[in-house]
Amino acid sequence: MISPLAFVDSAAKVGKNVTIQPFVYIEGDVEIGDDCIIMSGARILNGTRLGKGNKVHHGAVLGSEPQDFHYTGENSLLVIGDNNDIRENVVISRATHAGKSTRIGNENYLMDGVHLCHDVQIGDHCVVGIKTTIAGDCCIDSCTILSSNVILQQSCHIGSWVLIQSGCRISKDVPPYIIMNGNPAEYHGVNATVLQHKNQVTERVLRHIMNAYRLVYQGNFSVQDALQKIEDQVPMSDEIHNILNFIKNSKGIVK
Repeated sequence: MISPLAFVDSAAKVGKNVTIQPFVYIEGDVEIGDDCIIMSGARILNGTRLGKGNKVHHGAVLGSEPQDFHYTGENSLLVIGDNNDIRENVVISRATHAGKSTRIGNENYLMDGVHLCHDVQIGDHCVVGIKTTIAGDCCIDSCTILSSNVILQQSCHIGSWVLIQSGCRISKDVPPYIIMNGNPAEYHGVNATVLQHKNQVTERVLRHIMNAYRLVYQGNFSVQDALQKIEDQVPMSDEIHNILNFIKNSKGIVK
């Protein structure tokens, strides 16, 4: 199932039932898991590790050298899990340094023209919209949606179950379960529709999440005072602990 019009280096490791269409280019230090589909014009470069069942569309470039002045040609990695859909013209860079990796989990959907820079970390079940750019060292937790033309600046951490709407520019961390909108981006409420649709939280816990974020974003308190009030006033659950831990460990949230 490898087209004679594709170039696949003899050193590349290709799993079972892999489809490689014409004009694909695959370098030697590459591993491709079972049941992947690599469409015409895609490039899979040294240091790329693909899991099972991934679909890589036309013109995508995986494992490109990092656009980082600290990069000196080291043998770093791009590690991609299983069942991801990587659409046309997506570019994903390897990590900057040897022993490090850009990582993408399982069942993510990366739309046309997405650019993931060096050392980005993405969890599972995320959607990254058309032409979104994610700068180096960013971390995106599972089940998050970035709409089209979102820009994440260097080293941002985006929590789980976040929705960042189209055109937002994010320069700080975004805590879990919320919606960001506008430019400059600002808090636009809790991502309640998605949380309820996926049966992630009960109505009671959802109210507690909303109350916690009222204290953070709508109360006239410092972040530290808001966290103390959450601990004092909001019943604890896994979700509230997640909010508290995220903000306490953050170097600064979008406020």
